[in-house]
Amino acid sequence: MASSLKNLSDFSHLQVKSAQGLKFAIVVSQWNAQVTGALLNGAIEGLTKHGAEEKDIKIIEVPGSYELTSGADIVLRNKDIDAVICLGCVIQGETRHFDFICDAVANGIANVSIKYNKPVIFGVLTTDNLEQALDRAGGKYGNKGKEAAITAIQMAHISKEN
Repeated sequence: MASSLKNLSDFSHLQVKSAQGLKFAIVVSQWNAQVTGALLNGAIEGLTKHGAEEKDIKIIEVPGSYELTSGADIVLRNKDIDAVICLGCVIQGETRHFDFICDAVANGIANVSIKYNKPVIFGVLTTDNLEQALDRAGGKYGNKGKEAAITAIQMAHISKEN
């Protein structure tokens, strides 16, 4: 698997544009807070490292990953937002609940992006266990929150240019 070969949050090969002057919203799930808190920190770090000011980053907490879609929809009613980052973590359990939630969240985030014609970034971990989630939330495979921030910056520029 690709993640076993490298840190996925290494962007040294990319020329990431400045986030200065862009406005972002981060919608983050309160469920699995140990993981989502680390994702949130990674996203904020990724945005500010590339020039975003903290006053231009709005953070909205929602109860769980399922609610990320409605959180993104609510925040995009504000026309000033250039991109939304959705952060969550769904860990496989003993039932098919995992499959339904992951499918609904992925489709919901895509649909909100299409509805508003704005970038809505999927920063949701869908893992087999907590260890895999922690490995991707600042652990040995990087931080998916940081990756989502870089994606948001890139997509916000594409959106503004076209």
